Amino acid sequence: MTPGRGTPATMTQHTVLIVDDDPDILKLLALRLSAAGYAVQSADSGERALAAVAVTRPDVVITDLKMGGMDGMALFEAIQRTAATLPVIILTAHGTIPEAVEATKRGVFGFVPKPFEGKQLLEQVAQAIRLSAAAPGRADESWRSEIVSSSPAMEDLLRQARLVAQSDASVLIHGASGAGKEMLARAIHKAGRRAAGPFVAVNCAAIPEPLLESELFGHRKGAFTGAVYDHKGLFQSADGGTIFLDEIGDMPLALQAKLLRTLQDREVRPVGATQAVPVDVRIISATHRDLEARVKAGEFREDLYYRLNVVSFRVPALADRREDIVPLANHFLHDVARRYGKDVRSFAPEALELLIGAPWPGNVRQLQNVIEQAVALATGSIVTTTLVQSALRSEPASLTPLDEAKRAFERDYLIRLLRLTSGNVTKAARMAQRNRTEFYKLLERHQLQPGMFKGARV
Repeated sequence: MTPGRGTPATMTQHTVLIVDDDPDILKLLALRLSAAGYAVQSADSGERALAAVAVTRPDVVITDLKMGGMDGMALFEAIQRTAATLPVIILTAHGTIPEAVEATKRGVFGFVPKPFEGKQLLEQVAQAIRLSAAAPGRADESWRSEIVSSSPAMEDLLRQARLVAQSDASVLIHGASGAGKEMLARAIHKAGRRAAGPFVAVNCAAIPEPLLESELFGHRKGAFTGAVYDHKGLFQSADGGTIFLDEIGDMPLALQAKLLRTLQDREVRPVGATQAVPVDVRIISATHRDLEARVKAGEFREDLYYRLNVVSFRVPALADRREDIVPLANHFLHDVARRYGKDVRSFAPEALELLIGAPWPGNVRQLQNVIEQAVALATGSIVTTTLVQSALRSEPASLTPLDEAKRAFERDYLIRLLRLTSGNVTKAARMAQRNRTEFYKLLERHQLQPGMFKGARV
């Protein structure tokens, strides 16, 4: 993969990845696109293109349909699995136009016949950028300021979230406890038209069942023993904004029926009231449970599930996005040091390796707790391995040896290692518990070049 010639890339410059096994086509595309002001990346195979997407996420992919090895459609389908919002444009010869038309029905953004006209190609690229999630986020990133991430999985999730935020569609966020579901919900709220309105979060599992109805919908004075005044519920408090129902899977069945009525009628009836009160709120809910299984077991209403699950997101576990561990750890370190008034500035290299290799069953929340404890007990300016090990309450961990990883995930494993080490093969091989010769063979098998990862953000 090589950068195209043209204007140097800037923070506002869009990047186009071109993929073709014909070097002359690559050169021609690079010249046309760079002359139009785009930053250009080139890959001569689908496999190298996937590696490029994992390292530096482009804004658009242009790929030939017919290539040796992984063809254009196989590349598109692989991109869809990891970067669903990334638009793909297919180049096709005259004889394969019917295939390209069929490809657009499967989600390909568009196709350009070969030999291509420069104007038509540039119009397709501009339209792809304009209609994708790439464009809105460039001008103002404040909506996602609370989310520290550099992993492709999270970046793609945020792009999808940015698109959905423009509507009022109900969103259901899946993910393990501590993965960052509420932060994603806040980001969606900030990116939407309700950003100036309130964001009200309620944990449905934390409020005792007898009180939950009153907390959500409010009550009138005298509605029950202890109701000595009118109480405005959280739905009314969120009027004009967003209400976030965390751990929705733990809501009692009786309240699920009332919540469904609220969603259908856009009004709430406080406990003890005879009149309903209109509310204008967006619903974002979250759960760590398998709601489909709970629906089948009769523990969650099917009609409510479909009302809440208009758009579904899954926040990946921290162990599945280890690229985020170092930036998150540094973020928490500086935040805790500032709050505690301590001159703690960095981690020992071995301490970072320990953090990267830990299993993190508690996800981001557990990482935050570990860093806070380590900083609180630090007596110098550096967080040592001993402090991190003590906070983890376990022996030092390492990344899973390569021979234990399933072959289906071998490519992702290698990409993760190279990103973490910025392409340092010696360090990557040591972390994988392989010698350099064997490690190079693995890289060659997956057409991964260490130089592609130099300077990659970790």
